Order: sequence, then C-alpha cells, then structure tokens
Amino acid sequence: MARILITSAIPYINGIKHLGNLVGSQLPADLYARYMRARGHEVMFLCATDEHGTPAELAAAKTGEPVAEYCARMHGVQAELARGFRLSFDHFGRSSSPQNHRLTQYFAGRLAENGYIEEVAEKQVYSNADKRFLPDRYIEGTCPNCGYDKARGDQCENCTKQLDPTDLIEPRSAISGSTDLEVRETKHLYLRQSLMKDDLAAWIDSKTDWPILTTSIARKWLNDGDGLQDRGITRDLDWGIPVKRGEEDWPGMEGKVFYVWFDAPIEYIAAAAEWAEAQGRPEADWRRWWRTDEGAADVRYVQFMGKDNVPFHTLSFPATIMGSRDPWKLVDYIKSFNYLNYDGGQFSTSQGRGVFMDQALAILPSDYWRWWLLSHAPESSDSEFTWENFQASVNKDLADVLGNFVSRVTKFCRAKFGEVVPEGGSPGDRETELTDELYIRLRAYQAHMEAIEIRKAAGELRAIWVAGNEYLQAAAPWTAIKTEPETAAMQIRFSLNLIRLYAVLSAPFIPDASAALLKALDSGDDWPDDLPAALNRLAPGHAFATPDILFRKIADEEREGWQAQFAGARR
Repeated sequence: MARILITSAIPYINGIKHLGNLVGSQLPADLYARYMRARGHEVMFLCATDEHGTPAELAAAKTGEPVAEYCARMHGVQAELARGFRLSFDHFGRSSSPQNHRLTQYFAGRLAENGYIEEVAEKQVYSNADKRFLPDRYIEGTCPNCGYDKARGDQCENCTKQLDPTDLIEPRSAISGSTDLEVRETKHLYLRQSLMKDDLAAWIDSKTDWPILTTSIARKWLNDGDGLQDRGITRDLDWGIPVKRGEEDWPGMEGKVFYVWFDAPIEYIAAAAEWAEAQGRPEADWRRWWRTDEGAADVRYVQFMGKDNVPFHTLSFPATIMGSRDPWKLVDYIKSFNYLNYDGGQFSTSQGRGVFMDQALAILPSDYWRWWLLSHAPESSDSEFTWENFQASVNKDLADVLGNFVSRVTKFCRAKFGEVVPEGGSPGDRETELTDELYIRLRAYQAHMEAIEIRKAAGELRAIWVAGNEYLQAAAPWTAIKTEPETAAMQIRFSLNLIRLYAVLSAPFIPDASAALLKALDSGDDWPDDLPAALNRLAPGHAFATPDILFRKIADEEREGWQAQFAGARR
C-alpha cells in the first residue's frame, strides 16, 4: 500500500467557478484520488479556497459585505458545489485559516534567516482620499491603447493590453472614485528566487516523467529574457496575513500583508493541519504527510492545475520550501492542463459566457458532467465544450452503451428468472474470449489511470462497456432461452457480473451511477484484482433489485435551449 498526497489548485474565492476551472484541477484530482483509494492506497486529498488579495476585497465591496464575511459565505458556497460534483476531498480548507497564518509567517521567517528575503523600495500609487496605497487593480482609468474608460491598472479588460497604473489616462481610485492620487515610495519584501535558479533548474531537470506542458512552462520562466526574477511577497492591503517573521513583528512592515501568491500554496500544507484539528488528531498525523523527517519520505505527492498556475508551483512555491532549509515534502509529479474553451470562444466569468458549476448541477446530475469533462480533458491541447458534443457523448456513451446494457440485462432477468442471479449452465468459449479481452483492457485502463492519462483511461473504460454490449448482442439470451434455457441463464448471470464489474471500474468517473448499481446488486466495491473471480462474484441465488434508468437522453429541444441560455450575460 502506497501513501499518496494529492492537491488541486485552490480556487479563488470571488464567485462560482465555470466548468473550465473545474476540469483544470479539482475534477481530475478527484478522479485520481478515487482510483487510488479503490486500489487500496492511503490517500490524502486536499484543497481550499484562496481568500486573500485584491479581488476578494473588490468582490466583497460589490456585495456590501465585510471581506471576512464574504469569504466565509463563499467558502460555504464553493464547498457545497464541490459536494454536488462529488469531489472527495479529505479536507476543503481556507487560506485565511489560523493554521495558514502561522505557517506563512513561519516560512517568511525561515527564508529571512537564510538570506532569501530582501527589502526593496518601490514607487506605488497612493490615494489621499482613501488614505492608502492602491494595488494595480484598485486603479481605473482610460486605456491609452483602445480608449476603454474602465481599464484597470494592470490590464485593459477590453483590449487585454498589459498596463502599469501610470499608463492610464485620468486614473482614479476604484474604491472612492477619487482622482487625488500621487506616487509615493513604499518598501516591500521580495523572495530572492534568482539565488535558487540553479537548484530549481536541477530539480526540474530531474523530473523526467513530468508532462511536457509542465516542464516547458517551467523552463520558459527560468530561462526567457533575464531569467528567474525575484518576486514581491508583500502588499499594502488590509485583508491578508500580517507580515511577521515567525511570531515576531517585522520592523518597517507594519500594516502590510503577505502577497496572495506567497500564502496560497502554503495553504496546501495548512489544509492538512486544519484536517488534523477538525478530526481531533495530533499534529503528528498531518506532519507525516508533509515532513520528510516525520514520515513523508515515502509519500508520493501529486499536484493538479491549469497551465496558468504552473510557474508558481514549479518555481515560487518550491523556492519557498527549498529556501526554508527544512525537510518539507516537495511535489513528485505535476499534472497540468490546457484550457477548456466554450462553444467557439472562451468561458468568461465577467461576461457570464459558458456553464458555471451551480448552473450545471441545476440542469443535470453531476455524473453527466463528470463523464464529459473527464473524457474530453484538455491534456495535450486546448479542448472545446459544445452542446452538440455534450449531447452526443451523454446519449451514446452513458445512455446507449452503459445504461442500455444495464437495462436490457436486469429487465430480461427480472422477466424470465426473477430478481435473483439465475442458476444453470457453465461459461463457454464466448465468455472465455470476453474475459481474455477484458483482462487486457483492464490492465490498459489501470496503466492509464496510474499514469494520469485521463482521456486514454476514459476511452479504455468505454471500450470495456462496449465489449459487454457486443457480447450480449452475440449471445442473444432472449433467443437462447427458447431452446437452451440453461445457456440463457448462464449468459444473464455472466452479464450481471459484468454490470458489477462496470460499477466498480466506473466509480472514479461516475460515482453516483456506480453507487446506485452496487446498491441495486447488493454488492461490495472491491477492485477486480482477480478478474475471473470478479466475474463470478454474484453467485446463483443472489438477490438484486432492478435499478432505475441510469442515464436519460438529452433531447434536441433541451440542447438548443441550453445553448441559447448560456451564450452570455450570466444572471
């Protein structure tokens, strides 16, 4: 039994995420966690909400809530949606937790002790009306490139041009609207990443099994232009983790907080500490996952994220861990994803274009979405969600292939033999041939799952479903029962065991349907390490209940309605 630590990139707190966000980290991480648990491994699957920084303050201001209350409420919303999609986190934490406060301040102190923190004087915009320095996103004005009058100080949302606050025409505070701004000098702390460039490069080069997408992005940031740059880790904000060196105040840093991209990855560790406290467990129980001197040396740590998060997870967070000179666990494998686009364009949170997690669950159960998203995961390139493709995949894969097989077998059995596994007959050449094929496909499925090749695993699982349908069509028990009832009984018994096999193998992808099948069959979910034994698990005389329809088909009228509903302007 292996010990596997899994984290998915933590979603930002400001609003409900769309399906592109979901498939880029949390959902594939859940697939892997479920599979590894099913194989008997000890798994710790952690995630959290990312709650600090300017966007949280701006989102709270729009709702009129204090930022702490807004974050607490939205954490509850995101946790409920995670449950709706059956994301099997061991703990879903918060980056604003006391545990993350302590750990972030601890890491900052260790980095300073080891010479990896530098104080840098820089110039920033100060609002006299608001009596505070303004982060780039708190400054609005007219874009000098396209004339858009609500451009932010970091980027114009209209033409996407990267900007500095001083580039804006007639800049104003996004808080008060005041134009009484001036440039003042302020000090900030910088993580001296450049000092660790060689260590980081050697570490990345040692990861020969990482996806090309991950290593290519990391090396680009390491080597392009002037190479790896030192990075500011503090901000002039009210909401965040106060700047301290461990438990001590940091002279000159009064009133400042740590930059969200410094404290957010540390929350992966803090989430384990939150888990232990919530479970009433001792500190040793979470430290064995994260400290190599306390048991984590034999842990395999796997991260899941979209490609935009790769630089921070391959450079900044490892630099934080390495620079502490403490024996913290570094990631062993990073599974990164390209983007999922939406129906000829991009998902857009600001424009409400595309399907968001709450809307998806209001339309159809989570298994429908899980199957499509995972079987179309954007691994080697960007992929695209279209309503036509979604409808075809649901109707063909889930309804026609898997659902139809289950329905035909169970209803025929109920009609001819009752709701009990029938006796009679012994498997013949056709059953032996299918068992041999399934053995090969099962090995391939397991290999793809272990290698986190998600689309290939989905393809192999579907092929396993198809094999059962082809067997049933060739065996034709509805014909055999007329002259060879013993043979028909054997074929249905074999097919009922195929249903159980499908339920077990499909659970990481479609957990609700799998659980419903196992409940109807009154059977456990042990993995088919011995395939012939698994295909005889349901013995003659074993009672079952004919399950309800697993998956309904999507009608053309529904698809057309949804396509129009989610074209934009989220309400």
